[in-house]
Amino acid sequence: MEILSYPFMDRALLAALLIGLTAPAVGIFLVQRRQAIMGDGIGHVALTGVALGFLLQVSPVWTAVLVAVLGSVAMELIRSYARTRGDIALAMLFYGGMSGGVMIIYLAPNGSNANLTAYLFGSILSVSPQDLWPMAALAVFVLLVTLGLRRQLFAVCQDEEFARVGGLPVRALNLLLAVTAAVTVTVAMRIVGLLLVSALLVIPVAAAQQVTRGFAWTMALAMGIGVTVSLSGTVFSYYVDVPPGASIVLASMAVFLLMTGAAAPLAARRTRRAAAAREHCGLDVALPAQQTTEEAPVRA
Repeated sequence: MEILSYPFMDRALLAALLIGLTAPAVGIFLVQRRQAIMGDGIGHVALTGVALGFLLQVSPVWTAVLVAVLGSVAMELIRSYARTRGDIALAMLFYGGMSGGVMIIYLAPNGSNANLTAYLFGSILSVSPQDLWPMAALAVFVLLVTLGLRRQLFAVCQDEEFARVGGLPVRALNLLLAVTAAVTVTVAMRIVGLLLVSALLVIPVAAAQQVTRGFAWTMALAMGIGVTVSLSGTVFSYYVDVPPGASIVLASMAVFLLMTGAAAPLAARRTRRAAAAREHCGLDVALPAQQTTEEAPVRA
């Protein structure tokens, strides 16, 4: 294939694959906890890290990871300790992060509008060979946390008080989830862009929720959708010469609409099957659901 003959496209497709796997894997927990907008806030803060990378003339990936992790921990602490005025504190953190990034990047010796636009909305050319290995290592960390600790994170996101009574380290798990979300944002910023990364955290999960009923199936389908739209959006942006972040998000929206259209017939089919099963067993009332914790619905 002609598209694979260019090294920059090989790097872009590999980055898209990493993004498609990691973003929904983290996003499902944020949606479960009704913090879908958290990725957007981390993206604002991470812009300051990108600008510091240009100012210090080091890889923006590592400076963005450092600043995004600090910002996500601050958000989690504000959420835990400042419930009454937490929204104002979070808003100041978001706008401060964005303003700091804009100011620093204009002071940087090699900063420019083109650099800023590439990180805000994504660019195929922005994935350099030096950044690909750190992105892969960070993606492995995200997948190890979200898949290896999915039962514990699910329990904390469902009911913190119940998880605390059950002996889980709720505060540590919340901080770990916040750090993992920050790492995911920095992995995705090269292709999707800092302003659009929150969409890839949320939309594949929302699309999967339309047709699935359990947590494990929703997570698996959301990751499949994430990989599909990331790769297809990147390829589309190459041939049509448009920003890859916008292409990926619009592809995600298209999948969400398709899944929404398929949800009603699937629900009707399940209802008919359940009615037929009750009739076959001679029961006139629904049997109680015997769901495990991980099989519980994840609809917000």
